[in-house]
Amino acid sequence: MSADKVPVSELTSRMIRFRARMTQMDPEWRLAVIFSKVNQYYFTGTLQDGMLLIPRDGEAVYWVRRSYDRALIESEFSGIRPMESYRDAVAGPLAATGPLAVVGAAVGTAAGSAAASSLPHVHFETEVVPMAMVQRFRKYFPFDEVRAADPALSAVRAVKSPWEQERMVRSGLIHRRVLEEQIPRFLTEGMSEADLAVVLFNCMMAEGYHGVSRFSMFDTDMSFGHIAFGENSIYPTSFNGPGGHVGLSPAAPVMGSRERKLRPGDLVFMDIGCGFAGYHTDKTMLYLYRGKLSPEAAAVHQTCKNIQDDIASRLRPGVTPAEIYRSVMERLDPGFQKGFMGYGKRQVKFLGHGIGLTVDELPVIAEGFLEPLEPGMAFAVEPKKGVAGTGLLGVENTFLVTPGEAQCLTGNSFGLIPVG
Repeated sequence: MSADKVPVSELTSRMIRFRARMTQMDPEWRLAVIFSKVNQYYFTGTLQDGMLLIPRDGEAVYWVRRSYDRALIESEFSGIRPMESYRDAVAGPLAATGPLAVVGAAVGTAAGSAAASSLPHVHFETEVVPMAMVQRFRKYFPFDEVRAADPALSAVRAVKSPWEQERMVRSGLIHRRVLEEQIPRFLTEGMSEADLAVVLFNCMMAEGYHGVSRFSMFDTDMSFGHIAFGENSIYPTSFNGPGGHVGLSPAAPVMGSRERKLRPGDLVFMDIGCGFAGYHTDKTMLYLYRGKLSPEAAAVHQTCKNIQDDIASRLRPGVTPAEIYRSVMERLDPGFQKGFMGYGKRQVKFLGHGIGLTVDELPVIAEGFLEPLEPGMAFAVEPKKGVAGTGLLGVENTFLVTPGEAQCLTGNSFGLIPVG
């Protein structure tokens, strides 16, 4: 088996845990339909144009429109079938023995007439599936109500297996080598933010980066993160995070500006997602180019580093993310909170986020997240504060929850490197 293939044992464990979580969440569930490619990969080990039907009882089937051949090459999942349209899943040769038989039985009909009856409800990924896709599916698989599979999917994906953790460890090593050791050598007066983005991408690719940083937030194009010089790091952005950047243009606010050139005294801000074989880490590094921080700015950065270390010390099984968030925020000086986790009125209400197959996963270190942490969960912890005239200060690293102390996957740098 190729080292890139997700093992059968992984796929089996994920499906078992998902079904158990679905039953815990909704004892009446009958059918979950997976359309998003990331979740298809999670359960089958391949990213194709298709749909994964997971009935409560019976075998799951992955109906693939394109490319069926590639799915067979890449995946150890046994239930892969070709389709041209949803009609094939209804009328195909496996209709009497596959998930359609289970669906038909669930509504008290024969499998062959399953399409003529309605399920009381079907679970979808309601955060990402377009209404048009749901309507097309409903034409062939009638149902009465849409319910959300997202909470169960998020909960199962939040706990990473040792196989998944190994890939995140590899991503973290790439992150540390590139941001802590390589990028300082490339900072040159007069280079643009976009120039630095190209250098960064080439460095990461050479180290084994998988080439894309995926985000689960709907309709989000982030390239691989924020790259900004000086106050560009507190420029307004639609992204739900403490930092900002100008980007290439209003039509493509990604990577970095072609116009902003590196000058002596600039604070260089790089909030970058990295990934290896599908699994991500998140890390922020600052570089002070041929200059010094003011004592006030240096104190802000040190405080953010202390907050990160404090949060990391609390990432232990049994503790809830809400407890961690509250304990930090309640002890922060009110004056420090101005500009903390976002400059001006753009403050976000979290201190870190889950990470894995996408950069922004659940749970979040914020109010409202009350389920206790478990070994295998991973978090990007990112306390940051915007300072006028300087930019965004602070630090971010990715931590893995273990039975004991949290393990930092992305290095133990102070988060600020003087250059020149």
